[in-house]
Amino acid sequence: MSGKGKGNTPVAARAPEPGAAGLDYAVLARKYRPRTFDELIGQEAMVRTLRNAFATGRIAQAYMLTGVRGVGKTTTARILARALNYTGRGGEKGPTVDMPDLGEHCAAIMESRHVDVLEMDAASHTGIDDIREIIESARYKPVSARYKVYIIDEVHMLSKAAFNGLLKTLEEPPPHVKFIFATTEVRKVPVTVLSRCQRFDLRRVEAAQLRAHFASIARQEGVGIEDAALALVARAAEGSVRDGLSILDQAIAHASGTVSADHVRAMLGLADRARVLDLLEVLLNGDAKAALEGLAALHADGAEPAQVLAELAEGVHMATRIAAAGIGAADPTLSEAEREKASALAARLDMPALARAWQMLLKGLAEVQGAPAPLAAAEMVLVRMAYAAELPPPGDLIRQFTGAPAGATGTQISASARADRPRGSPSGGSRASVAEAPAAAPAEAEWTALASFEDVVAIAGEKRDLKLAHALERQVRPVRFRPGHIEISVTGDAPRDLASTLGARLTEWTGQRWMVSVSDQGGGKTIAERERERAEAERAAREDEKRRLMEHPAVKAALEHFPGAVIEDVRPLDPDE
Repeated sequence: MSGKGKGNTPVAARAPEPGAAGLDYAVLARKYRPRTFDELIGQEAMVRTLRNAFATGRIAQAYMLTGVRGVGKTTTARILARALNYTGRGGEKGPTVDMPDLGEHCAAIMESRHVDVLEMDAASHTGIDDIREIIESARYKPVSARYKVYIIDEVHMLSKAAFNGLLKTLEEPPPHVKFIFATTEVRKVPVTVLSRCQRFDLRRVEAAQLRAHFASIARQEGVGIEDAALALVARAAEGSVRDGLSILDQAIAHASGTVSADHVRAMLGLADRARVLDLLEVLLNGDAKAALEGLAALHADGAEPAQVLAELAEGVHMATRIAAAGIGAADPTLSEAEREKASALAARLDMPALARAWQMLLKGLAEVQGAPAPLAAAEMVLVRMAYAAELPPPGDLIRQFTGAPAGATGTQISASARADRPRGSPSGGSRASVAEAPAAAPAEAEWTALASFEDVVAIAGEKRDLKLAHALERQVRPVRFRPGHIEISVTGDAPRDLASTLGARLTEWTGQRWMVSVSDQGGGKTIAERERERAEAERAAREDEKRRLMEHPAVKAALEHFPGAVIEDVRPLDPDE
């Protein structure tokens, strides 16, 4: 971008000429509307496709332009209509995307006053009668242009009858007719219409392109604007050229001179991103007092509470991107100081902490937007985040409760939590005790002492072959077992190679040859089935005990003294209790 300054150096320092503004003033979004494909920014893929299609004569009968507001759908439709009907001063024949000068029809088309290029707003003309007029007029050849072009904006607003009435003409239009549709809600357009159109999805324009475009316009307008202000305008535009130009127009009027970042921030009610990153840092350090003071200062400067939380969420997102993909993934609109702050946060915080902060901010943002007192709601969100920052990660909490080693994974921790029964017991033998596994490999004799099928499942868990252990628990019914030979029956969803895999694993683990055969006999119940039966039996026993206790005089007296109280569960007392 030529003329780009560093830091807060204005891109253009010329003051506007006296009397430049008047009654005929046009807003920037209209004044700098593109008139050729070369002036259209951010849509290079579409322009390349159209260029190739026009060069080979493969011109579609209908085009569907989709995208968010302000990316240039209607403008593109007019440029496309101009390209279809372009006739230059040299008398060029045929459609072309290269339009170096105004042709015979160009000015009238771009100003929406050409007799053969008809624009219709489907938001206000939704019925079948409006479409019927188009169908009737499409039969007649254009008055002066090459094609009769119908531009229908917000086409998704058409009624069902209107769409149905358009289908036949859209599928087989006269050779002199072209349709161009534009919509922000392409999913509301019937698929029968979409299938008859060549579709182009106009992209959101990247912030770097917007910033360069706005800087160029500022120079042409003779307005000084700081780089930081350009970055704020480009970020607030959210990929929409029209929205960005409207903000720039407002910022120029607000500043009445060189436009600074403070002017833009005050106009939009934005929080200073550097101050937001500072607030995020004290939040994640658990300093609730400093967080409340930072929020109060931002609010006093005009930032809305919901906007502050949104900026905090963006800061967490920036830090997460850097933590996950490196500094190259940082937002290009960040200043060097902001980039350093985000990098420092990414280096200091682990991914679980960032993910927790993101979830809390998203939930808090919804609370603030629906709260009668947004500032108070935002303060409560920050207090929760500050206190949550002092909590250990969920993995550490699980390890504290289960006694699993610090390096254990989530799956291993889960196995450790259930490994509270001795190997060989019918209900506990299928659980692997990862937490108590010694660091060194046990003696070979320990692995060869497999006295039951439950021991086989246990060794699979101890060897951390969790896929095999899962299959043995849920998909295998033992038939016969003796050391060196196992006979099993399998369920319908068991892997085909389960028997051979089990034999190979046992041979590898024990150093002895094991044979595993599949029997067509029914076999016993799977370990998972026995576990479910045991749990059901325990639940039934507790229910019986609960019913028996309900008849106890002391329990009856307690329930009478506390109306509405119920017995939730019954468990045996610990001997120490």
